[in-house]
Amino acid sequence: MTDSAPHDRARPVAVIVGASSGIGRATAARLARDGWDLVLAARSPQPLTEAADECRSAGATVLTVPTDVSDADAVTELFTAATRRFGRLDAVVHTAAAVGYGRFTDVPAEVFERAITTNLLGTARVARAALTHFEDHGRGRLVVIGSLLGKIVVPTMGTYVVGKWGVHALVRTLQIEYRDRAGIEISLLSPGSVNTPAYTQAANYVGWEGRPPPPIAQPEKAAAAIAGLLRRPRRDRPVNLTNHLAVLGFRVLPGLFDRLVGPLARYGTTSRRTVPPSAGSVLAPNPDGHATRSRWTPTAWFR
Repeated sequence: MTDSAPHDRARPVAVIVGASSGIGRATAARLARDGWDLVLAARSPQPLTEAADECRSAGATVLTVPTDVSDADAVTELFTAATRRFGRLDAVVHTAAAVGYGRFTDVPAEVFERAITTNLLGTARVARAALTHFEDHGRGRLVVIGSLLGKIVVPTMGTYVVGKWGVHALVRTLQIEYRDRAGIEISLLSPGSVNTPAYTQAANYVGWEGRPPPPIAQPEKAAAAIAGLLRRPRRDRPVNLTNHLAVLGFRVLPGLFDRLVGPLARYGTTSRRTVPPSAGSVLAPNPDGHATRSRWTPTAWFR
């Protein structure tokens, strides 16, 4: 779905992948207010339409393209549609991700491999399409959402951790390869805990509902950081400043980190609510679970 009005060439255009929920949806709303026109992509058409309506109310011209990044052809079609509508793309923001809880041998192979496909190969596909477009047009900015869990390891979250380590390696490689390519900028945003539906949408094989460990940032804070990276690119920007402490412990005191991270992860990354084993939204989207924010206020966290 798209607005039929001609595009104002003075307005910048951004593609946001993963725009139906969480950080992606908050970023779409932020960029719409900042004067961007938008191409919004995600798997679920209905929440994508709702996100687009929010952006149109802020004055943006919006194209929606339902896209599953685990399908390489769908990513190609996304960029074809975006270029056909707007002609050129100034920025691409990639936020799509799949989260899973469970020990490696407890998570079904199909779920683990689909999460890796979404988190790593999906990122690579979007990056390849974005950079090819930027090369053709001589400029552009790519922002990829990484994670604190792309820098440290947490038990029972390997389904997510493995892919995010790969994402960080991919982005650092691209940053070096494009270092001397004037006009093309690549940035990594590394959030810690953010109050999004990703935790309750996750695949779960630990028996307890997932939750973000404190301190918890709101998705609008991550969106503001992304808007900042589009104005002034940086190699890697955190959202939660406490990320630095976790990374320091992981790298400098690995023995102590290994002893403490298990108990801390059990208390910090899962709630007291029991849940049955489930693939969550890893294999198929759950449109009812999409929103900008979840329920993780300081009070709700203790329930």
